[in-house]
Amino acid sequence: MRCVDAETAQPTPTSAAPRGRAARLAVPAGLLAAVAGAFAYVGRVDPNEPGHYPVCPLLRFTGVLCPGCGGLRSAHAFVHGDMAAALHANALAVLGYLGLAVLWTVWVIRAARGRPLRVELGPVHLWTLGTLLLVFTIVRNLPFGGWLRP
Repeated sequence: MRCVDAETAQPTPTSAAPRGRAARLAVPAGLLAAVAGAFAYVGRVDPNEPGHYPVCPLLRFTGVLCPGCGGLRSAHAFVHGDMAAALHANALAVLGYLGLAVLWTVWVIRAARGRPLRVELGPVHLWTLGTLLLVFTIVRNLPFGGWLRP
């Protein structure tokens, strides 16, 4: 796709001039600050104490644990270094924290080198993730899946 200046009928550049390393790392650094702030808050305000966070609506109205149930308790335990409690509260969330940390690290390395991060998930990847979430949700709500309940 080309952009054309209406007055001169000349092509206009579609991308900005090459940016410096600090500018390229600004967005990943901002995201890191936001995530660190969220984890710091959850680490400070214990989700195990009632009244600080809302109750999952699916759990409240149906009694069914969603894939995110226990995620705040998992994050709280993760911040405090209690991996056993974090995994017990929500094992899928812990895998998500670690996976996103790896993805963020790759993003920073590519940004520092001046290359964009391209995450192209095809249908197979999306179906696999959806199936994983569905199986996790079903198993944690069955009697034999008690070890996956928060």
